[in-house]
Amino acid sequence: MEWFLIHILVILVWLISLFKVLYDSSPSNVQFLSNGGENFRKRKIMLVVAHPDDEAMFFSPTILHLVSKGHTVHILCLSTGDADGKGNIRKEELYHACTTLKIPRQQIKILDHPELQDGFDNMWSSILIAKILKEETASQNIDLLITFDSYGISGHRNHRDVHNGICTFLCEELHGSIEAWELVSTSIIRKYSGPLDVWLSILSAKNSRGRMYCLLNKHPQKSYMAMAQHQSQWIWFRKLFVSFSSYTYINVLKKINL
Repeated sequence: MEWFLIHILVILVWLISLFKVLYDSSPSNVQFLSNGGENFRKRKIMLVVAHPDDEAMFFSPTILHLVSKGHTVHILCLSTGDADGKGNIRKEELYHACTTLKIPRQQIKILDHPELQDGFDNMWSSILIAKILKEETASQNIDLLITFDSYGISGHRNHRDVHNGICTFLCEELHGSIEAWELVSTSIIRKYSGPLDVWLSILSAKNSRGRMYCLLNKHPQKSYMAMAQHQSQWIWFRKLFVSFSSYTYINVLKKINL
């Protein structure tokens, strides 16, 4: 009987948390890049990721929020994800996933640089990444970057190298005209708590005094649909990840200040 009551309680809290994600209108979710309503301006944003499927697995709440607010979102993927020899397939899967997320094909760029190859043991040069970012941000008139934090959510070396490359780029920016935000990594318990993490995420954003924002995914099914486009990666444990990961429901972004 006790286990039955515990199960009922967990399900109830899960449903309450999901309701909070779907229908919350907290200032943190509304005010990100709004600058106080009347001063709102549309931004040209570049999401910088390491591999095809990073955008769907980790950043879909951010993408969906930004697109819904009318911002222009570009995606720069620094590799084809060719560790298993499926790079060309994964490139096409990324285009299909971005269609689900309402990002036009012409706003997506996927690199296949010999020094930026997918792999846990492949260290990427932050200087090279900074050089690429300088070229890409200038060509697209980008004024804001979003990427991984220093841990990279899963700890993948390529994710961390992307973060380091952006930090190098920001240090080299003479005028500081481009701002950057990082997706905050959480503990493994929070990572697999699904919508339950909404309470701690909102609290941390409120206590940050504008340095962090909590973006809630009003359409988590779109995250699932986007990840499903990555058919070469769509195996059972990734299906479970998208269903139970807090990153399907919530993104906490923190401004990168060097």
